[in-house]
Amino acid sequence: MALNKKILYVTGLPRAGSTLLCQLLGHHPDIYSPGHSSPLALLLESVRECLSESPFHLSQLDVNFDLAYQRMINASQGLMNGWFEETDSLFVVDKSRHWVSVIETLHLLDPDFKMLVCLRDLTEVYGSVEASHDKTRLLNFPDRTPHNHYFSRLEFLFKEDGVIGGPLLGLQNLQYIANDDIKDRICYIEFNALVHQPREVMNTLYDWLEMPRFAFDPDKLSVKPHESDSYYRFKYPHKTRERITPPPPHAVPEQLKTEIHQRFAWFYQTFYPEIYESLTRGGVV
Repeated sequence: MALNKKILYVTGLPRAGSTLLCQLLGHHPDIYSPGHSSPLALLLESVRECLSESPFHLSQLDVNFDLAYQRMINASQGLMNGWFEETDSLFVVDKSRHWVSVIETLHLLDPDFKMLVCLRDLTEVYGSVEASHDKTRLLNFPDRTPHNHYFSRLEFLFKEDGVIGGPLLGLQNLQYIANDDIKDRICYIEFNALVHQPREVMNTLYDWLEMPRFAFDPDKLSVKPHESDSYYRFKYPHKTRERITPPPPHAVPEQLKTEIHQRFAWFYQTFYPEIYESLTRGGVV
């Protein structure tokens, strides 16, 4: 079964511009972009888990493995096809931080996939979360992230299944994938470039997607209703704005910056070599 839509999978780090990227993609007349996060990646994982744990389905694999396994593929692709029936657009956007972690499964289900991975300096990602928490200090985090202590919060956010650590682990996994076809289907979108040079970034992206460029005014953007921020206790806001305004740098204690730089030196070496070189010269890593 083939997919009847060209899905643009938007993923990457939180607080790294994915909401803005989806907003800008939505201006293109050939792209349908709902703008909010999607549960599709998690639903596909649930389908796999359900069928993998079903004795009835496992017995069918015993009888005719090829047929039963193909049915697993068909069921997953059918879910993907049905997910976007509301639009006639050829390109559709699905945003989820989980796509980067299931990229090999995605390659099986959608061999021609295109993935857009949002990146940002990890100290700025952490600083953005801290800035939102400072404005909502009387509200708990939705996932029991510690709300009173800096270092405990950093540990929780950056753990392997944490809000930042989960996607970060997926990014690290990408560096070990040997399949060049998968790597060639990934386009990295850097936050500072997106907010300071949005036209240039989007034109480069459209060229990579092999679709016509579309001009837009960064000071006159269309705004759609965003997803429910109350679900995240307003710790990770998704508000869209009519104009792009680059945020100022976030204030992060130096000892926490050093902790992030040392712990995730591979990230800076891979995606931010200039920062990595400066850290190396300064003896930080």
